[in-house]
Amino acid sequence: MPFGAARVPAPVLVLFAVLSVQFGGALAATLVPTIGAAGSVTLRLAIGTVILLAVVRPTVRGHSRGDWTTVLLFGLALGCMNWAFYASLARLPIGVAVTIEFIGPLTLTAVLSRRGKDAAAVVGAAVGVLLISRALSMPFADLDLLGLGLAATAGACWAAYIVLSARTGAAFSQLDGLALAMVVSTVLVAPFGLGSVGQWTGEVLLKGLGIAVLSSVLPYSLELLALRRLSAQVFGIMLSLEPAVAALAGLLVLHQRLTGWQLLGMAFVVGASALVMGGRERADPAEAAST
Repeated sequence: MPFGAARVPAPVLVLFAVLSVQFGGALAATLVPTIGAAGSVTLRLAIGTVILLAVVRPTVRGHSRGDWTTVLLFGLALGCMNWAFYASLARLPIGVAVTIEFIGPLTLTAVLSRRGKDAAAVVGAAVGVLLISRALSMPFADLDLLGLGLAATAGACWAAYIVLSARTGAAFSQLDGLALAMVVSTVLVAPFGLGSVGQWTGEVLLKGLGIAVLSSVLPYSLELLALRRLSAQVFGIMLSLEPAVAALAGLLVLHQRLTGWQLLGMAFVVGASALVMGGRERADPAEAAST
């Protein structure tokens, strides 16, 4: 294992992965105003795809038409998820966007588990979303409904991504399916993002590289290493820290401050997520590498 990761406790690896993803998202939020959401996603996916293809070197032979349909849908979900999330960052604080996005996989896990307490947890999370969106504390006309809708769309795509990642993992060995899905997502988003190429300065490219490493390459690797030694319950609980870490990244990198009510709403979502995801029977590292 690289960098002596075998000697690092598995929960620490997951914590570093969560920090990496959310600070990568905060870095992306500084790039979106310069080249737009589509340009930012195209740059991140293109760099991440090149790195992943070089490392994985996926095999393209020996797969059925159904396998390729799955990987195409997986790539579509991946591209739409990132595009919607990055677009939401132009309108919402990252802590708010991540919290609302988190409702997607949280609801999916609760539905699949069919446990009464998980359904109650989702209701609690919905209350948290109302608080963090400020729907109860400001006039309806003042709410950024587009931003909230984009974050919710990203969450729905994240749920689809989780389902399709499992199917892709069953059809393709190791990370082959993910690498191929990254190619698909890059091809789908590129026509909308390449119009910003003229603005891809050296600084922009350096940020794109940082986002690709922080949001994709590093967390994928850390999670895969951690899950060899970590239970699904502990993984799920630690994954639930993402909204709180996103708020921290927003404060430190973007100087975004949330109100007390918004922080309370985030606590509702984090608590609900820890309850639901901590009770899962299995964990998939792809679930945490959404943004």
